[in-house]
Amino acid sequence: MIEVFLEWRFLTIAPCDAAEPWQLGSQDAATPIMQGIIDLHHDIFFFLILIFVFVSRMLVRALWHFHEQKNPIPQRIVHGTTIEIIRTIFPSIIPMFIAIPSFALLYSMDEVVVDPAITIKAIGHQWYRSYEYSDYNSSDEQSLTFDSYTIPEDDPELGQSRLLEVDNRVVVPAKTHLRMIVTPADVPHSWAVPSSGVKCDAVPGRSNQTSILVQREGVYYGQCSEIRGTNHAFTIVVEAVPLKDYGSRVSNQFILQTN
Repeated sequence: MIEVFLEWRFLTIAPCDAAEPWQLGSQDAATPIMQGIIDLHHDIFFFLILIFVFVSRMLVRALWHFHEQKNPIPQRIVHGTTIEIIRTIFPSIIPMFIAIPSFALLYSMDEVVVDPAITIKAIGHQWYRSYEYSDYNSSDEQSLTFDSYTIPEDDPELGQSRLLEVDNRVVVPAKTHLRMIVTPADVPHSWAVPSSGVKCDAVPGRSNQTSILVQREGVYYGQCSEIRGTNHAFTIVVEAVPLKDYGSRVSNQFILQTN
């Protein structure tokens, strides 16, 4: 109802797909995995509030009933066998309520789509990243590959965020199962996009893979989480477009890179 009212008042509601100043919560979910992570965080925070209230009440009661002048004889409910049994059993039950809903999320994060529609290979280099669209490769054609560099701090265009934009974005189709293959060319790397709930580490000599299902169109920002000298702005930008526009956008990226 509020969203409809704001749209009626000609206000634009933009999802949070990049870090914002003084941001406390997570970025808006763009994939089912990220939505599950946010829901699990809210569930655990609910238990955290209950534990905080319960422990705070116990501390206040202990301070009150053990006061030397007001209660020379302490109450047994705050000091005795009963309370020892309660505070031993309850902490063992609470992790069970937290662990059970997390099992499905953990298995879904490790699950890789058997037959994805699109496969993209991300190759990490020392200060940039290369992307290879494996579905467009053939024996008699040139590999569809381009490099993605972070735009320097003193060279952004109007509307671009500082150290959060690249010269060539990763174009992916929305509402389509993707497979990302991540591998480094030199040192350890990481391919992390918070809005997508994806963080795949790249270890030299190995190729790791993960699955993504972007549910809405937009531009999603991420960064490599590996420490790499003074250059800390190793940016990743993913742009989700409609499936019908995906082929033309990828071809344009390759033409711009070759020219």
